[in-house]
Amino acid sequence: MPQAKTKTPRQKPTLRIAFIGAGAITSTHLDALKLIDEARVVALADVNRQAMKDKAGKYDIDEEGLFTDYKQMLRKIKPDAVIVCTPNGLHAPASIAASKAGAHVFVEKPLAMNATQGKAMLDAAKKARRKLVIGFQYRYEPRTKFLKQAVDAGKLGKIMFAKVQAVRRRGIPNWGVFGQKKLQGGGPMIDIGVHVLEMCHYTMGSPRPVAAVGNTWTYMGNKPPAGIASMWPGWDHKTYDVEDLAVGHIRFENGAVLHIEAMFVGHIERDVFDFQLIGDKGGGTWSDPKLFRDEDGHMINITPGWLETSKTSNGFFYAKLRDFVDHVLYKKPSTAPGEHGLMVQKMLDGVYRSAERGGKEVAIR
Repeated sequence: MPQAKTKTPRQKPTLRIAFIGAGAITSTHLDALKLIDEARVVALADVNRQAMKDKAGKYDIDEEGLFTDYKQMLRKIKPDAVIVCTPNGLHAPASIAASKAGAHVFVEKPLAMNATQGKAMLDAAKKARRKLVIGFQYRYEPRTKFLKQAVDAGKLGKIMFAKVQAVRRRGIPNWGVFGQKKLQGGGPMIDIGVHVLEMCHYTMGSPRPVAAVGNTWTYMGNKPPAGIASMWPGWDHKTYDVEDLAVGHIRFENGAVLHIEAMFVGHIERDVFDFQLIGDKGGGTWSDPKLFRDEDGHMINITPGWLETSKTSNGFFYAKLRDFVDHVLYKKPSTAPGEHGLMVQKMLDGVYRSAERGGKEVAIR
């Protein structure tokens, strides 16, 4: 009798990935990529060769794949995709160069230093027919999914108001370039405020922003840290020229408004990382996930008994990179397209631009 033919398992496609930037956040990405069969890290580019060597040894990256010049890396390695993990000031030039070299781009938040740079990044990717995705990991968080599903199902009705808070009592970073405006673009608004702003905006349905009002204050970060209690003591106050506190008010095309507070350091009871939505049929909160509705003549609070957690130790970093790989290799829609990053960038720009004009409302286009 003829033997039955055995099917050869279909081999998964491979995405050859290079990194531009080898700082601390790169390790988190590399840990997550280890769990994705289709991902293969082939190169690192960073001006700090030791930082690259430390990671190369841990993640089996060949010495030939280490470059101090990312443009040389793009020419020699020709990666399928590039992950940009540099300070904000390098997001645009690195991403544009990667797109022109024929690579799909995943760029960490925020998209760029400003919306003009962000638009140039999107234009470069579109011209090269490559994909550009923004690293907004909090929209993959189970609490975000819970609220997003409720909004999409109409349980909150029309969203009228959102309140966003990313505030620390004592949390000025004492590493990196977070206190240098020329390299970072701003302080807590663009660094930690962007996280809560993006997931709130996404949960609302990503409405188009049309105007912003903002104010900023610097009162502690530019002073010697000696004697100031802090979670991370010893920051470089001499180069610190960003805000300690930023407050903004954003109007959207659909009539909704959003209030945002972002703070590295201030006299408050505790740190807050949260957003709240108020609709005409219900409301919700993120940090302690709940829905608030009226049902059968009663005011009802709805709390999930269980929310799915990531099956990996890397949490939603794995989820956002899995989403990127699926978007590139399998043409699945991206949960965090670059266009969303540009809308968020325009809101950040609006708050800062208004603050520079004494808190006058500015248009967002």
